[in-house]
Amino acid sequence: MTDTPDLSAALARLPALVAGGGVAWWAEAGRVEKITPDAAARRARATPPLLVHGKATAARLGVEPFPSLDLLDLFAFVRPARFCLPTAHGLLDRVGLDAADDEEAAQYLHEAAAILLAELPQQQPRSLRRAARLAQTLNKAGWSWAPWLLDAFGPVLANVPAGGAGGLDIWQELPEWVDYAPPPPPDTQSVSAAEARERLARLLGRNPQGPAAELREAQADYAATTAQAFAPREAVGMPEMVLAEAGTGIGKTLGYIAPASVWAEKNGGSVWLSTYTKNLQRQLDRELDRLFPDPAEKAAKVVIRKGRENYLCLLNLEDAAQGGAARPQDLVPLALVARWAGATRDGDLAGGDFPAWAVDLHGRARTVGLTDQRGECIHAGCPHYRKCFIERSVRKSRKAEMVIANHALVMIQAAMGEDDSQKPLRYVFDEGHHLFEAADSAFAAHLTGQEAIELRRWLRGPEGGRRSRARGLANRIGDLVNDNEAGKAALEAVTEAARALPGDGWLPRLTDGAPNGSGEIFLAKVRQQVLARAREPDSPYGLECPTREPVDGLIEAARIFATGIARILEPLNKLAKALTDMLADETAELETATRSRIEGALRGLLRRKLTLEAWRSMLLDLETGTPDAFVDWFALDRIEGRDFDLGLYRHYLDPMLPFAGAVLKPAHGVAVTSATLRDLAPGKSDAAPEAAWGTADIRSGARHLPMPARHAAFPSPFDYGGRTRVLVVTDVRRDAMDQVAAAYRELFLAAGGGGLGLFTAIFRLRAVQKRILRPLAEAGLPLYAQHVDPLDNATLVDIFRSEEHACLLGTDAMRDGVDVPGASLRLVVFDRVPWPRPDLLHKARKAAFGGQAYDDLLTRLKLKQAYGRLLRTANDYGVFVVLDAQLPSRLLSAFPSSVEVRRVGIAEAVAETRGFLTQMRSGAATAAQDGF
Repeated sequence: MTDTPDLSAALARLPALVAGGGVAWWAEAGRVEKITPDAAARRARATPPLLVHGKATAARLGVEPFPSLDLLDLFAFVRPARFCLPTAHGLLDRVGLDAADDEEAAQYLHEAAAILLAELPQQQPRSLRRAARLAQTLNKAGWSWAPWLLDAFGPVLANVPAGGAGGLDIWQELPEWVDYAPPPPPDTQSVSAAEARERLARLLGRNPQGPAAELREAQADYAATTAQAFAPREAVGMPEMVLAEAGTGIGKTLGYIAPASVWAEKNGGSVWLSTYTKNLQRQLDRELDRLFPDPAEKAAKVVIRKGRENYLCLLNLEDAAQGGAARPQDLVPLALVARWAGATRDGDLAGGDFPAWAVDLHGRARTVGLTDQRGECIHAGCPHYRKCFIERSVRKSRKAEMVIANHALVMIQAAMGEDDSQKPLRYVFDEGHHLFEAADSAFAAHLTGQEAIELRRWLRGPEGGRRSRARGLANRIGDLVNDNEAGKAALEAVTEAARALPGDGWLPRLTDGAPNGSGEIFLAKVRQQVLARAREPDSPYGLECPTREPVDGLIEAARIFATGIARILEPLNKLAKALTDMLADETAELETATRSRIEGALRGLLRRKLTLEAWRSMLLDLETGTPDAFVDWFALDRIEGRDFDLGLYRHYLDPMLPFAGAVLKPAHGVAVTSATLRDLAPGKSDAAPEAAWGTADIRSGARHLPMPARHAAFPSPFDYGGRTRVLVVTDVRRDAMDQVAAAYRELFLAAGGGGLGLFTAIFRLRAVQKRILRPLAEAGLPLYAQHVDPLDNATLVDIFRSEEHACLLGTDAMRDGVDVPGASLRLVVFDRVPWPRPDLLHKARKAAFGGQAYDDLLTRLKLKQAYGRLLRTANDYGVFVVLDAQLPSRLLSAFPSSVEVRRVGIAEAVAETRGFLTQMRSGAATAAQDGF
């Protein structure tokens, strides 16, 4: 290390590495070499290089991760809570450097490191002192960047006092949240169409009377229609409900923000804007900058809400730091989390401003594992309660005008009956086509080994000397009932009765034929039945079977286990009553913090009580028969051939029934919107739109309301016929992976990148990725793949969006979660017809919802969603290809009627793709030159 302030010369002596598919660039001593992955791996093992994303780099070289100086870690330390794509080009862009290619990027990594290190001494004094303490702690732990950080701090270190937690105790400096009196109920004034149009015009920065407004008349009509969901309701259980399908390009986000914001402003209430994906939550947040351009005003009036399992738990961070005595390998991620916690907007570790690639690099345990994943919060008993990110978010949402939530949170809160006094009255559900599957997940019950052991840990805490941050029920609330004999006895009885649930090591014991306790004995019988009824018991994939005609002994095991669960429920109810009585009887004595702890404990007990009651009912129904409203089955889950979980599953046949009861009927107004609400099946054309709304009514829950919903459809203004092509390839065998991979390769090459490959199975994706990685790299086309690259889905999409010639492979999450406007996405290739998975739950729903027509409906919606990735703006263009000759004609109504669907051979598809995209690029270039 150098002892001068200028670190550039020392950094320049380090090697730097950038790796792609089949090639690597090594920069050292002022020169750059293009070398093979094997040669790069050998050099990297000998001398740790500068690089970006060590795990992804090692994966591209085909080796295990090796020591390095990862600039992503340096970036996260220097610029916490700041966005950066986890690629060499992404990082260089963030520090103001522009590399034309990977060769130049390798040369610039030294300069990027120097820029970041030079920023360290320029921070605010308090942040500077904490960062310096963290650097000293990390230096003792042997972090490769620590000596460089210490040199960069220079004289600052002399004034840095030692800290007991080595700088990890960020909770000492966080501000406390402010509590408010409960807000009054909102007024019930409606929003007129004129008010919605006027607000929309303001959001767009347009004069509603001027000519520019006419260009988006459909958006204004959409806003006026959505405003009907904000009218006062006429009767209890009859919300004003609007189903509004808005094709791509309508501008639905601002369209519904307009009336929602007017209603919140006029009535002093909150509107919950609910989405399915975290990506759209972030997009919604950005769109609200138009409504609240002042950051301070926006911070007061907009809040993003997610489940507790998304937010950093400060007590978990303190436990993990252990007063500065954490394991050396844990200190780097903990330090990065501590740096982030001091800069974050809201403490959201999962999808917020915490870098997702930090999870990829350092694992889940010391990053997102620091959230409250097991519901072990001790609420006001926590020393950090007044600084808790979750509590801050909850309190902000009570005063906010716009609450950006997600479907899962809305439904879980409703299912558990939480926060009744603060239950939202007005909702907008965007991505409304996902409501059915979100409800299916939220209102289901799974009695499995994994679920049961989590509940046992919640009740009993870690057992058998096992080290864990988990806290049992006695540890969390024992002091609350110490002076209450009934409560104390109930707590002891609950803890003892929980032994009926499966314990640590349950799955190996079942495999060995040595179950322990009534829960494990029941699961052993379930395993016996699943394997006995399976066609291929040794299959590497999950197995399932009906609960009918159970194997000998299963009913008796279920009956005994149900009795064991009843023995947990009895004292659990007594404990809840004791705590409830304390709130009533000791009102004058209880401090506010204690009341808050008791209320939090009661919410946790209620959730577990509902779970246990559902499990007991499921077990008893094995003997009497499954009620008509449900579908029950047994399943053995496997991951790559390894048994992972096992148990009894129950889902509603129609999950919109409980959704309507828990969410829709208590609400006063609901708008459900998406680009794909209706099913335009053959015979249900745009000319007769009401014929297509039956699907939307079923999958939104509207059919379970006493009054019909209002329907409105706004077709996309885009020229799909002129700007897209749809090709069905007829001569590629979908079961011959060499042929499928060759088709992907040639189509991606013909498009020059910008290709999204969608797959119906992970093994098919991996087979194709392995075959096409090198040829695409040799053509200068980077390839990224879900389930292969050590990057989360959102990051993969961000990288794909930023690199015009990249290609991306993915499964369902990519089909629905990709929003890539512009030339970065100009080709979508589907490996085969995306029929629904023929499992037992789908079989039951198929029988209930129309047989083959139900399969066709779901498949059309998937095709429509996938095709919708192509055109996100009016200037986009692209080709959609299905590599499956067996695509039935009745599914082609998934595509706009203006688009001709052609069935061609792969050679013609490649030629058509190349020719069409070349023509469109040429036209776009000409238009740009002409000033259009």
